[in-house]
Amino acid sequence: MNPPYDRITTPVTADLLRGFLDLEETAHGLLPHRLPARARRQIPDAQLAMAESQPSGVRLVFRTRATDIALDTLPTKRRYAGAPPLADGVYDLLADGRLVAQATVPGGNVRVITDMVTQAAELREGPAGTARFTGLPEGDKDIEIWLPHTETTELIALRTDAPVEPVADRGRRVWLHHGSSISHGSNATHPTGTWTALAAAGGEVDLVNLGFGGGALLDPFTARAMRDTPADLISVKIGINIVNGDVMRLRAFGPAVHGFLDTVREGHPAAPLLVVSPLLCPVQEDTPGPLMPDFSDGTLRFRATGDPAERAAGRLTLTVIRAELARIVAERQADDPHLYHLDGRELYGERDHAEFPLPDEIHPGPAAHHRIAHHFTRLAFGAGGPFAAAAG
Repeated sequence: MNPPYDRITTPVTADLLRGFLDLEETAHGLLPHRLPARARRQIPDAQLAMAESQPSGVRLVFRTRATDIALDTLPTKRRYAGAPPLADGVYDLLADGRLVAQATVPGGNVRVITDMVTQAAELREGPAGTARFTGLPEGDKDIEIWLPHTETTELIALRTDAPVEPVADRGRRVWLHHGSSISHGSNATHPTGTWTALAAAGGEVDLVNLGFGGGALLDPFTARAMRDTPADLISVKIGINIVNGDVMRLRAFGPAVHGFLDTVREGHPAAPLLVVSPLLCPVQEDTPGPLMPDFSDGTLRFRATGDPAERAAGRLTLTVIRAELARIVAERQADDPHLYHLDGRELYGERDHAEFPLPDEIHPGPAAHHRIAHHFTRLAFGAGGPFAAAAG
């Protein structure tokens, strides 16, 4: 028998949520967004529109003595035409910072992607459902429910067997991060298992994750969103999507980086700002994009299709981008003492790849997410790092 979740129904409101930039009222409830409405109106493609609506790093936070909790939601899931369905997204429940329960919501809408290249898709509507958590620890506790990081989630209501109240500000620093699908959490199996969530826990900071699958393209609207978002610590991971999307040449890349950083600095003139170059990705180290999906062996893998000989004409590779980012940061540091650079291969390099190869050639698996988080926590939040508490 299900527990009596109808005892107390609490509408989901902004004061119960963390990690979002905007909330959209829908016919069902609230849809958290990771870009504000002004930025969303300028999104040029379906891929980024989908990615920003997927709540990586978004979580409900409240205090309660409840031992039975239900969260009613309407998920929108992805499916690739001709491929097996993806697993349902996972909801992680943390009690006083410790993962104690997980749940999924069956059903919901399904966005069927019919063309991997153009991202053409059709939406099949489905019913709302409930993430249920029972047998939770007794007594008052801080609860965090992390939403599925790759599953768009409309929040309908919270139902509990005891009252809930918002959690007071704990005085933690806010870490604002922008990156690609790796930062979004691709191939991580649950939301607190993404490298960004793990690093935030290790650094004891509150995460605002603007990692967008396929969408780290130095877009001005993303820079403006970062400029306008309160934050104590900021990082931007630049490069992989620019190469695998083949969206610009070397001539455009440098000014675009400068413009992005200039805009972020308008709102955060003295915050520690860490520029992270691409992680190791052998298929794109010295081969330009575009990157193309490959189902030839029955599973999704990716291959680079550019011609390495065209690097001389300004085609970008990860090797080229790393060198250019190091140069740009070194030049800017003369006027910006709070700007830092981190070679992404310090987070995931040759040794890490040998131990935890990329399952689809570009995205790390769950164990590699832990490895990346370990390195980032040590290098960024550790003693002498740009995000060390003494340096903040």
